[in-house]
Amino acid sequence: MAATLDSPLEDPLRSFVRVLEKRDGTVLRLQQYGSGGVGCVVWDAAIVLSKYLETPGFSGDGTHALSRRSVLELGSGTGAVGLMAATLGADVVVTDLEELQDLLKMNINMNKHLVTGSIQAKVLKWGEEIEGFPSPDYILMADCIYYEESLEPLLKTLKELSGSETCIICCYEQRTMGKNPEIEKKYFELLQLDFDFEKIPLEKHDEEYQSEDIHILYIRKKKSNFLEESGEFLKKSSHQLCSTSEKLEPQERIWA
Repeated sequence: MAATLDSPLEDPLRSFVRVLEKRDGTVLRLQQYGSGGVGCVVWDAAIVLSKYLETPGFSGDGTHALSRRSVLELGSGTGAVGLMAATLGADVVVTDLEELQDLLKMNINMNKHLVTGSIQAKVLKWGEEIEGFPSPDYILMADCIYYEESLEPLLKTLKELSGSETCIICCYEQRTMGKNPEIEKKYFELLQLDFDFEKIPLEKHDEEYQSEDIHILYIRKKKSNFLEESGEFLKKSSHQLCSTSEKLEPQERIWA
């Protein structure tokens, strides 16, 4: 994975910068903190998803698939995934809790010279009422499946944010320690109540930034949900981006 640069030892927060090289040779610089919670570091799933967004299979021919598209990242932490999308032409809103807004804004400022779309940071707490967040074209999330108590709030927020054309791209690391398998199993049991999902084959991930235990899913709200909520049929996406992925059979499990 990407290299790490250490900042001076006298920094009380033990801050350090992780660098992520893009395919065009430019470099994203991502400030992290050695303490302060899970949102203060760049997790491997965020790197894998960021690099996936650059793959030819996702980006398409000519203008990048994200160009001028609205993108919302949930649980942004350092903002790595959202920043990558913004450098590819997307109009991005990175979201997380209030205590992570300073870190998000710092990283936006450090990388603003690379942004070809737009990017802003906003507070969004899963499970609470959604205000000022129209349904985006894409919702991105990396390593958001870790606390059992956050699963239902997360899925409530996904359901409220998703429109008929919204494609959710979820990347997560499959973990086998402690309660992690249990939590992942519950997540997918809850997810399938309102959403259809497909797994992106490993060979479609970035050739260097990939791992057998890091998965990428395309998720869309079920057609029946749109019929119930708005009385409208689910429209097919003009780009059909999810058609390149591998359909999961009902009995197939991603978790251990």
